[in-house]
Amino acid sequence: MKRLIIIPALITIAACDQQPAGEPVVRTQLDGSGSTEIVEAPAPDTATPATNAASNCSSITFEGVALTHCVADPSEHTVTTARAPSSGSNFGTISAWAAGKNEGEIAFVMNAGMYDDNLRAIGYYVENSDRQKELSRTDGPGNFHLKPNGVFFGSGSTWRVLDTETFYRTVGDRPQFGTQSGPMLVIDGKLHPEFQDNGPSRAIRNGVGVTADGKAHFVISDAPISFGQFGRFFRDELKTPNALFLDGNVSSLWDPATGRMDNRRVGPLLVVKDK
Repeated sequence: MKRLIIIPALITIAACDQQPAGEPVVRTQLDGSGSTEIVEAPAPDTATPATNAASNCSSITFEGVALTHCVADPSEHTVTTARAPSSGSNFGTISAWAAGKNEGEIAFVMNAGMYDDNLRAIGYYVENSDRQKELSRTDGPGNFHLKPNGVFFGSGSTWRVLDTETFYRTVGDRPQFGTQSGPMLVIDGKLHPEFQDNGPSRAIRNGVGVTADGKAHFVISDAPISFGQFGRFFRDELKTPNALFLDGNVSSLWDPATGRMDNRRVGPLLVVKDK
């Protein structure tokens, strides 16, 4: 087992009203090449006033890469999906979604998966039990279609990650929330078969997995990381039987307790609230 080093949370401070701008960014694939999925260049992260609440996120170094690890406990939290605004000031960011929200009830927010030009999810997406996008089982380019991909979903205090085909075969009832992305990082305790130990594709990445005790573990890298390293963190350190890659380069976190607000353009969101 790799040694974990706890370090203070890192916050990059920039102008809070800066909007995403600049040259497009290409999401990198497993082989390190660019894909056809184009997103706006990420704006610098911002800082917001910290609350007095204890943070559910902590900073960890794994295999020399800084990560932020956030935990949602079903006895203390709820998980829902939401969408970043597709218009208006600073559109497509967590900060735009957060405007007017009660920060006191928010544990943390993270981007939830890949999206199209209109910031809509490209895979299965359920919000408040309303299925807004059907499950995708199609083939195609990019990381989303690197099979197996998967779904993070749940109702009430029961949250799960399943690969797409298992979800299709075994889940009959519509969950209260659900988001599909890909590739899977860990499937039944094993790394995705296409992953190299430490391949050439490096990016800021985030993902989610659920441990045997029902807790959901959300992880975002604070420096570029390979798919192999990222998957090993979920498998070897967090012990999640299944874990799902959510996105790269645009990966974002809002942690009100520390004041961290990543200001990258995103689409669907995972919102973790205190009960």
